[in-house]
Order: sequence, then structure tokens, then C-alpha cells
Amino acid sequence: MSDPASSETPLRTTFKIKLNGDTLAIATVGQAYQFLTNFKSVEWMEFRSLHDDAVHALEGAADNAILVVQATNAVRALFVSAKLL
Repeated sequence: MSDPASSETPLRTTFKIKLNGDTLAIATVGQAYQFLTNFKSVEWMEFRSLHDDAVHALEGAADNAILVVQATNAVRALFVSAKLL
């Protein structure tokens, strides 16, 4: 299994989210994986199921680019629910 955090596989869209007043662009599997795994698990507790789905989908897409659509959709669902988009 390749390291998802270093994956440069592009997502199907670039997510632009506001965090602490700054806009953050997330365009690759690695960027999304780092964003989702660098925060404390408590911060994602409310969205645990969606968070787990997104992380697993990103791990899959890091190994197989065909899965990038599913990973993009999982990240989008999480960000929408967390009101980051």
C-alpha cells in the first residue's frame, strides 16, 4: 500500500474551504488525507462515519486512481455535513 498522505493523485475537484479565516485549497488525495488525519479525532467525532468513509476512500484512491471519484464524493459528503463548503 502506498502512503496516502504523499499521494499526488488529483481529486475530481478542488475543494476550497475556509479555516480560521484563511482559504485552503485541497486538490489531491494526499492533501485531503492530511487534512482529515491531522485534526484531533474529537473534532471529527460528530461526523465519525463520514470521516471514516472518506479516509478509507482516500486510502483506496492512493493505491488505485480509478477510485478517485468515490474518494472525491466521500470527502464532499463529509465537508458538506461539517459545513466546510
